[in-house]
Amino acid sequence: MAIDTDPTTPSAHPLDTPRLSTRDKLVLFVLCAAQFMVALDFSVLNVALPVLGPDLGMSRSALQWAVTAFALPSGGFLLLFGRIGDLYGRRKLFLTGLALFGAASLLATFAWDPASFLTGRALQGLGAAAIVPTGMSLLTTTFPEGPARDRALGISGTLLSLGFTVGMVAGGVLTDVFGWRSTMGLLTLFALIVLPLAPGLLPESRTPERPRLDVPGAVTVTGGLLSLIYALSTAADHGFARPDVITTLIAGLSLLATFGYVESRTAQPLVSLPMLRRRTVAWGNLGGLVTFSMMSTVVFALTLYLQEVLHLSAFETGLVFGVQGVLSAVAGTYAPKIIGRIGARRTLVGSLVGQGALGAALLGLNTHTWSVWLATAAVSLASMCHLGAIISYGLTVTSGVPDEEQGLATGLVTSTQQVGLTVGIPLLGVLATTSGDLMSGVHTVLALDSAIVLAAAVLIAVGLRVGRPSGTVEAQPVGAR
Repeated sequence: MAIDTDPTTPSAHPLDTPRLSTRDKLVLFVLCAAQFMVALDFSVLNVALPVLGPDLGMSRSALQWAVTAFALPSGGFLLLFGRIGDLYGRRKLFLTGLALFGAASLLATFAWDPASFLTGRALQGLGAAAIVPTGMSLLTTTFPEGPARDRALGISGTLLSLGFTVGMVAGGVLTDVFGWRSTMGLLTLFALIVLPLAPGLLPESRTPERPRLDVPGAVTVTGGLLSLIYALSTAADHGFARPDVITTLIAGLSLLATFGYVESRTAQPLVSLPMLRRRTVAWGNLGGLVTFSMMSTVVFALTLYLQEVLHLSAFETGLVFGVQGVLSAVAGTYAPKIIGRIGARRTLVGSLVGQGALGAALLGLNTHTWSVWLATAAVSLASMCHLGAIISYGLTVTSGVPDEEQGLATGLVTSTQQVGLTVGIPLLGVLATTSGDLMSGVHTVLALDSAIVLAAAVLIAVGLRVGRPSGTVEAQPVGAR
């Protein structure tokens, strides 16, 4: 038995705001700018697809590959690249990912046919898979656990959420003014700004030992994630009845089950099963999965509602989500202070309750134009809660994890983000598009979304024992945390 305190409780996080040195601020700028760039890539191209297709000669059915070609490698290789960074150098892999992302963005900018464009998108995804887990690992190993890390993760989480929203607005403006290629050019510009600064600022970080890479585990988890993401991405556009969706869904689940078996028999596993048994890792990642998947579903349903029920233009719809982005940025400045007062676990549960309750408030939407004000207020406040959940679940999962396993922990965090962003719309969003009445379909999606978030909040509160008084000491088996 071991006596273990909760590192996410207020007793471990004093209320004083840490002062960051100039170098710390520059390191934080580089890491957050890279994360913002990747978040931007998730949404900046969406509104440009109707223009991009005819220009490159892509059929409407092929347009989904503009998104899927990025999503597949960016989600499928996260765990593998996170572990490679742990073993062989996070800084080295981060810089490699940045260079690849920049070159791929340049290729996509000047693409001359569908093949060259999709190649650029796939290489962007591969670069993102290297940037995200190593960038998060460098952040958590550079800033010590406590207020400094809380503040750094707060800024990072804010920019992650803001990047997705800015991408939606900027994509429309850039496409209208400069054409769809400018959306990829913007990403190239970001890479050119960050890449020269990174080598002189970022410290190298790796595990002190050099264990073997778990090849069977890497093959099964990467193959499983690739299959699962392909199935869910394709189902979002074509439904679950297609043979390739059914086949890859079964293959993905089978490979992930095989991965679990392989890891239980491997001396040096890619994913430590004792880590997955930590309460903070298991329940924290559930919170991340729910907040990302359900918030992306709300945004999808509201986009349909605003444009097809209220008949707002793409620009007016962008303004609604622009307000959401501003309030998310505000939430990012206060979330670390709230975490400092009540702890990351309570913040996670409270944020999920707020997100679910505000999602339920959207059930008041109807066909009257005044509903745009309800939509703007509710989704913006829900996004503030969503951002609180993003920051607190990242802290919950990574707190107490040794530095040599931070790449693995942050790989799990970022894999949860990617899967969450991918899974929500196929599972619930299709209910809005397949319903005979769009307004009824949107209400169904919002009701299920809210119920799932609130149910998850209850489960996580019980699983993390959030009701205990803060700062108490618990006895528990080593590795059961």
